[in-house]
Amino acid sequence: MSRPAIGVMLPRDLDAHQVQTFVRRAEELGFDDLWIVEDLGFRGGIAQAGAVLAWTERMRVGIGILPAGARNAAFAAMELATLAQLFPGRIDAGIGHGMPDWMRAVGAWPSRPLGALEAHVTAVRTLLAGGALDSDVHLDSTAVPSERPPLLLGVRGPKSLALSGRIADGTVLAEPVTPEYARAAVARIDAASPHRLVAYNVGVVDADAAAALATARPGLAAIGEPDWAPHIEPLPFAAEFAALRARCADGAEFARTMPDEWVRQLALVGTAAQVRARIDELAGAGVHSSVFIPVGDSLAALESLAAVLD
Repeated sequence: MSRPAIGVMLPRDLDAHQVQTFVRRAEELGFDDLWIVEDLGFRGGIAQAGAVLAWTERMRVGIGILPAGARNAAFAAMELATLAQLFPGRIDAGIGHGMPDWMRAVGAWPSRPLGALEAHVTAVRTLLAGGALDSDVHLDSTAVPSERPPLLLGVRGPKSLALSGRIADGTVLAEPVTPEYARAAVARIDAASPHRLVAYNVGVVDADAAAALATARPGLAAIGEPDWAPHIEPLPFAAEFAALRARCADGAEFARTMPDEWVRQLALVGTAAQVRARIDELAGAGVHSSVFIPVGDSLAALESLAAVLD
């Protein structure tokens, strides 16, 4: 495959006055794309995307992800069509189930999540292409983008991955993404046409590899929880991983005590050369775009992560 794209995630809790600085610096440093998240209680995905696109000229901007249950498909299509018209060829729209607990908290978790996601994405795709729904809802001809923005599903379960292969242009895999997990996901996606795979990973680059490992650990505190099981199951140390998490009082203790080798497998961590080699290994497993999740001071982390772009 061609050279993998290298992107960075806009931290969801970055101080508002630093967001523009972070975004513009990411483009200056040469990152290929910037991904934004829409987590409950933080900043909205569409609003962030519009601002980021306006502040930049080259980078692709990915939304990862918009929970399907939180938006009517017609209004979601209107928002995405607007971004695609104003910033042609620069927006990737990630759509998914959303975290079940969050969606239940706002009364938006459907009784049939898989069916609801398929219906939502199919409707959005139809409208963006200039078609009409059964209700005769459609976008006005002046609002239909000349190029439909790619729709990617942000999913992890086997049935949801298979759905992504059938109806989406790509898949966004949440962290951690190892080559083993990427290959397992690609097999389940089983796409019949070109399908982009985006992989999030905690990222730390430091000339001192040991210091990089220490910095990365807090970013892995949540991955022992049940929702992350599909990421770990393909790994040769999955049983030991589960046993260690069961012995630990919480995620913070788990992250502190996991072996260094696990950290190296579960994050993009080490020297610039080591991390670049890992990105290439992920590309060999089917990943088209590796996205860093910065740890610690976001602006300082951005500078160090850019070392892999040289």
